[in-house]
Amino acid sequence: MAVYITFGQDHVHRINGTTIDRDCVAKVESRKRAFELFGQKFCWEYNQEKIDEILNWFPRGIIDLTDGG
Repeated sequence: MAVYITFGQDHVHRINGTTIDRDCVAKVESRKRAFELFGQKFCWEYNQEKIDEILNWFPRGIIDLTDGG
């Protein structure tokens, strides 16, 4: 089941040429995958139901980092 990861002010990552930062939400396959990609430099993890409630706070929207995305 996919999880949605948000980031703090100083959490900036570059994945496959895309900047992942506080202005977007990363969609990944699992919590384990989030730690593989971002180490401990992320803020919160959300499921599908919760992400819809907070998405308006992230102007760049969801960046899909799942294998199928």
